Amino acid sequence: MALKVWSEMRKIDVTPYCEERDGMTYLNWAKCIDLLHENGAGKVYWIPIPDEKTGSSLRMVEKEFTDSKGNTNRCYETRILVVIDDNKYEMQSPVMNGSNPVKDNSMSQQRVWNSMCRSFVKCVAIHTGLGFNLWLKEEMQPFSNVIPAEDEKATRAQISTIKNLCKKHKLSADRWLESNNTTWDALTAVNAGNMLNAIKKKYGDD
Repeated sequence: MALKVWSEMRKIDVTPYCEERDGMTYLNWAKCIDLLHENGAGKVYWIPIPDEKTGSSLRMVEKEFTDSKGNTNRCYETRILVVIDDNKYEMQSPVMNGSNPVKDNSMSQQRVWNSMCRSFVKCVAIHTGLGFNLWLKEEMQPFSNVIPAEDEKATRAQISTIKNLCKKHKLSADRWLESNNTTWDALTAVNAGNMLNAIKKKYGDD
């Protein structure tokens, strides 16, 4: 038995197995492997490819970046080898905190692991079609530097990020909404962007 062709794998609905974090949709890596086996794959696994210089699973550029609060970060990435039956693929991905780069003060083994897991699921989507529609939807989002229309509604990702940041920094999002005479349902993309910028400017770690 062989893995189904790309067009058939793409039709599989993976949304029942997904969860949302930081305004983004994730397919669990273990369930991804399970679905591949259910659809004909005999061998599926992935392993980290260590950095040649350090032997670490975490790769980084030499240059450091420092924000206005003195927090530093670099461009961090992970690389993995994905094996599906007789096929081998390599995938390199950034280490991210939702849609934001990870800074040194919040780097952890968990973030490195999450990067590799997400890299695996994306690699599978590219080469087999499984879960590809999730990535198509994500990659088709408007670029963040596009100026939104005055009455354009805030995206689900913006709202989720605001709530997470407010919870992290013990801020009252509801009080901010009240002071701006708005609600979550009526929140515009412009106001959401202003709020996110204000939080990030003040705390500088997201």
